[in-house]
Amino acid sequence: MKGAFLKRKVGEVQAIRGISFDIREGETLAIVGESGCGKTTTLLQIMDLVQQDDGDILIGGTSVADVRGGQAERTLRRDIQIVFQDPMGALDPRMTVADIIAEPLRAIGTKIVETDTRVDELMDLVGLDPSHSNRFPSAFSGGQRQRIGIARALATNPKVVVLDEPVSALDVSIQAGVINLLDELKAKLGLSYLFVAHDLSVVRHIADRVAVMYLGAFVEHGSVDEIFENPQHPYTQALLSAIPIPDPDIERNRERIVLTGDLASASDQVTGCSFASRCQLFTTLSPENQARCLGEVPPLTGPEGGHRNACHFR
Repeated sequence: MKGAFLKRKVGEVQAIRGISFDIREGETLAIVGESGCGKTTTLLQIMDLVQQDDGDILIGGTSVADVRGGQAERTLRRDIQIVFQDPMGALDPRMTVADIIAEPLRAIGTKIVETDTRVDELMDLVGLDPSHSNRFPSAFSGGQRQRIGIARALATNPKVVVLDEPVSALDVSIQAGVINLLDELKAKLGLSYLFVAHDLSVVRHIADRVAVMYLGAFVEHGSVDEIFENPQHPYTQALLSAIPIPDPDIERNRERIVLTGDLASASDQVTGCSFASRCQLFTTLSPENQARCLGEVPPLTGPEGGHRNACHFR
């Protein structure tokens, strides 16, 4: 009996849609948004050096489209490294800390003597005792494990460090120490950070610029002060209203923006604003303006490199 399977396209998912950004030397760009909005997908596209069908990824002026593996790819990968969210899951429990930090150095062909010296330098740089380098990750606390991950990321002297929610798995008391370490390293080594986080309080402390993402697209972009002090897009306003304020009187009496309606799916064919179904501003608009929201995708407007937002009426 012979037969054939016919492939049938049932839909498509656009996890990321038309985003564009740059990371300047010595600064931190933060991407914020709800889970599922496309933040991690963006990071993976960059870290995997994925050639784009429409657009390009440039690292230090080099296009990933010009990289075809071999030495060219290894050279490019030295310039960009990542620190993962889960400090324990990111470290091989069967390897000593020395082997973990030395792994990227060995991959680029660093000599053994130089590697050993570099491992000690990196452990001291991130606030760990170099004499403990022969221990396994299980002997360290969560905050110390994340410092090990940071040391490994710095091993190749990268220009850009990608930080995928680096403190979300840590206790609040430990988070401040790791964030302060990242700040110190940025100033000392001239690093640039691409920082992804849910905690907007952390973002305000560490970021220079912020890009707010919703369903794979940026809806607002600007300096950290502009975003936090003058949020323009209704989605940004809702996110910021959820940040707790330490003053109990202010916290008790302040007005919060609670999002209602259905969350659109990345597989939905949205013809207008993807946030319209949850937007608190949408319900106050006239029928004519609501029709514009539902039928016309709002572009990012505002000065190039300045405060921009994607809302027809902000």
